[in-house]
Amino acid sequence: MLAMSDINCIKKLRNEKGLSISEIQRVMKINWRTAKKYADEDQLPQQKEYKRKGMMYEEKWGEIVSDWLFEDSKLKKKSRRTRKQIFEDLREMGFKGSYRTVCYFISDWLTTHQEEKDKGYERLEHPPGEAQVDFGVMEAVQDGEIVDIHSLVMSFPNSNAGFAVPLPAENQECFLHGLNTLFKQVGGVPRKIRIDNLTPAVKKTRSKMEEAQLTDEFIQFQNYYGFDVQVCNPRSGHEKGNVENKVGYVRYNFFTTAPIMNSYEDLTDQIFLKLEADRNRIHYSKNVRIEDLWQEEKKYLLALPEKTYPVFKEQLFKVNKYNEVKVDQMLVHVPRGGNYSQLQLILTWDQLKVVSPNGEILLDDYRPYMKKRKALPWLSIIKTWIQKPRVVEYSRYNKYLPGRIKEFLLVDNLNIRRKRLESLASLLVSYDLKRINEEFYELIAQDKLASESNPYEVDWNKYDSLAPREGAIR
Repeated sequence: MLAMSDINCIKKLRNEKGLSISEIQRVMKINWRTAKKYADEDQLPQQKEYKRKGMMYEEKWGEIVSDWLFEDSKLKKKSRRTRKQIFEDLREMGFKGSYRTVCYFISDWLTTHQEEKDKGYERLEHPPGEAQVDFGVMEAVQDGEIVDIHSLVMSFPNSNAGFAVPLPAENQECFLHGLNTLFKQVGGVPRKIRIDNLTPAVKKTRSKMEEAQLTDEFIQFQNYYGFDVQVCNPRSGHEKGNVENKVGYVRYNFFTTAPIMNSYEDLTDQIFLKLEADRNRIHYSKNVRIEDLWQEEKKYLLALPEKTYPVFKEQLFKVNKYNEVKVDQMLVHVPRGGNYSQLQLILTWDQLKVVSPNGEILLDDYRPYMKKRKALPWLSIIKTWIQKPRVVEYSRYNKYLPGRIKEFLLVDNLNIRRKRLESLASLLVSYDLKRINEEFYELIAQDKLASESNPYEVDWNKYDSLAPREGAIR
């Protein structure tokens, strides 16, 4: 590159003296192309581009993490992956880098896409054997549909040990059943439980003149197990800060991608095993394993009674003229209910039973909220995948795809994958994913886009012969 003084001289010879390019070449004793470049072209300063180096930029890992972050940016913050989970998911895919490498890449990505805010938490100390309890709303997937999970979380601030049980609602039957389950997981009963103003337990909040008043059912439950209760002041979540943090910890570590659940009992076992393994980490301030602290704290618990407290609610009712009764804000039909002037309704946390005056069971079924589901937004998801077909195999939604459709989409050729995604998106306008999977041959396998120029064609008859015939979730 020529010095700036030489470049200035060439410009003057060309513009002020009127010399030709060949004359400038002879005078300056430079190459003709160089003379042409500096005589006639504008020499504008250009910012130097620095090519980023490292495995996150030179290999596929950066693209995968970018796709995950882009996908998560459309969700609520509590449903997004944590950096720890992203790192662990990458390791399962063969990533050899460090956790710090992933964090640096994510921080760099966030600076160009969104602002990241930190939140501080208050540290509380309590005597051993004291617990805090609170609900947290999370999501799971059952049979390909979203289920709202109300996790009842119990934490022990002294050791920072945590336990959780997923429930379908936050009513009194679920709350007391959840405490029963937590006591069994803990292996004892806390000496004191701190709660906020939960409706199943508190019928009147604390005021300046008097203490909070508990419901009769919760007092009876409390007397049976022998624990003390401390109710927080209204709008004072900091008074049970440990369990507030624990609810967030459970959500961000175990529910950032909705787990697949076969039943509430199955999901309870999944969470219990994860929290049990989690106690092997070091306490955030005491520099001791949480499990070691917990084993010491367990000695302060009250013993469990021989029998578990039975949780149910009974009430008398009359059906309307359509033989219906309202349960959980929904009308439930009771066969032959109009034949009786009065019926007995028995409610547990998950089931309802209607009994006639002579003891005949007229209805025995799940409570309405046990059947409450939300469909995954598959059309929106598929449209996003069409733009980036490579993301399908890494997407958080991949594991929720029915078996046939997953095999149909996961071909190596990205052009074919995009065509199949477009075909699936057009079908989702008229059908849901369950029906598409059930009527796969009629709706997809005969589609022109599905079979056109496909070097990776799947023999679906062979695929279906490998799947279980009955009771299988595809």
